[in-house]
Amino acid sequence: MKNRVSETLNMLHQEHIVSYMKSLLPEEQLSMTEQINRLDLSVLNTEKAKEERGFFEPLYAMRLDEIKANRQKFTETGFQAIRNGKVGAVLLAGGQGSRLGFEHPKGMFNIGIDRRLYIFECLINNLLDVTRQADAWVPLFVMTSEDNFQETQDFFEQHDYFGYSKDNVWFFVQEQLPTVDKNNKLMLSGKGKISTAPNGNGGWYASMEKTGLLKVIQDAKIEWLNVFAVDNVLQRIADPCFIGAVIESGKVSGAKVVAKAEPEEKVGVLCLEDGKPSIVEYYEMTDEMINRRETDGTLSYNYGVILNYLFRVDMLNRTLSVKLPLHRAFKKIPCMTTDGEFVKPEYPNAYKFETLALDMVKLQKDCLAYEVDRNREFAPVKNKTGVDSVDTARELLKLNGVEL
Repeated sequence: MKNRVSETLNMLHQEHIVSYMKSLLPEEQLSMTEQINRLDLSVLNTEKAKEERGFFEPLYAMRLDEIKANRQKFTETGFQAIRNGKVGAVLLAGGQGSRLGFEHPKGMFNIGIDRRLYIFECLINNLLDVTRQADAWVPLFVMTSEDNFQETQDFFEQHDYFGYSKDNVWFFVQEQLPTVDKNNKLMLSGKGKISTAPNGNGGWYASMEKTGLLKVIQDAKIEWLNVFAVDNVLQRIADPCFIGAVIESGKVSGAKVVAKAEPEEKVGVLCLEDGKPSIVEYYEMTDEMINRRETDGTLSYNYGVILNYLFRVDMLNRTLSVKLPLHRAFKKIPCMTTDGEFVKPEYPNAYKFETLALDMVKLQKDCLAYEVDRNREFAPVKNKTGVDSVDTARELLKLNGVEL
């Protein structure tokens, strides 16, 4: 077994790992061999080539006024789907709070001021708003990283699931991919261990399959999954109006979007690419796209995604046969040298490989862009201070009547 691993590593120009393994004790070599056999080393052949994009066109959103006019009908349809057990929710919670100066899962961060109020607690409170009105639980699937799985699960246990039904919460681990340095060489995270990182927010459904949770979805006859990110404390989850609007539209997916604050705002914009729903990143947009306007003065490319999607399960199942593109992200990744020295870099030093949720959107045949009020549903906690920070999120929570 070890010989085959050595051959593979040599073929992939990872001779430094082969040499390092020879310095380990037999049981350490075996453990490392088993880890390497579990890893997808095909990522080492991922090219850094720029992705060729297709022909972009605007994708017009269902706007706030239209939603308001149809709110009762949409909400009734959404609540009916929830009460019939057709809706599940997936919380993407693999991220650490490093950028907040918090070395724990980001969801454990206390955003309160005069009382403790954790990010996880904010999200569960938002979901409880719906389940109490529906008088029905929404199955909640929480995706963690390999590193924060136990800590996240213990945190929910310690806080009695913040009032949610423990029987309706499942935790699962996101698939890990190896990281590489600037020379495309595998790195070590510790003695006898290859450095890995979670495979990005696009890997959630494939990770659910690998951990057996698609059987839970199948047995429960769940037809829709609402996927949302941990770092937006105003995220409305299993929102019955959103669910109902998507169902009534006849489309197979939906995305909550916010109107851009300004043409140059750095957000990914929901659009059409070669006639299919897609997301164009702000840095990919031409000046013409950024400034183009409709006859009513609205920006043509106006609606930014907030990582709150609704997918129809039968269509998601088709995506499992498709290998999502891998994106390289240049990050600060702590590592250990083959000489045993630990390195905590101050600047980006290595690449991690990520699949992105936006690539799952591109695999859907259509998508309802559903506008929400950014002051009511968009309070990202990405930075310690400044834009999209703890401070700005706190102000928006207060605006929405949340006691801090």
